[in-house]
Amino acid sequence: MTESAFALDPRLAADTVEVGDLALCRVLLMDDARFPWLILVPRRPDLTEITDLPEPDSAALWQEIRIATGVMQALAKPDKVNVAALGNIVTQLHVHVVGRFRSDPAWPGPVWGFGTRTPYPLHARAQLIERAGALFSAA
Repeated sequence: MTESAFALDPRLAADTVEVGDLALCRVLLMDDARFPWLILVPRRPDLTEITDLPEPDSAALWQEIRIATGVMQALAKPDKVNVAALGNIVTQLHVHVVGRFRSDPAWPGPVWGFGTRTPYPLHARAQLIERAGALFSAA
């Protein structure tokens, strides 16, 4: 499995903005201003489950989840960070790192399928991506 064969699922590409790359994962920002939400996508082709990763990549993914959780905490100061790999709609292996607030519109339920996505204003999105990129670089 090589990075050269990696292609981002079109549904992920349509709903997100690229933040950058870690050693294993492409880091995306879900373009939904209602929830601070990062997505990690291992740059490996044809994977659907975390258990599909070879052991070294599996260890790298868990480390990158830890990094992304720390970035989320620094970025948004949420009450809770939810981490999940569902894949019921987009089967390409990806991990959600979602900052949750007791005051958010979906609390305490899941964010998936809740209401209508609200894209960030372009300037706010650009600032958030810049700040997230700096936090990942410093991690």
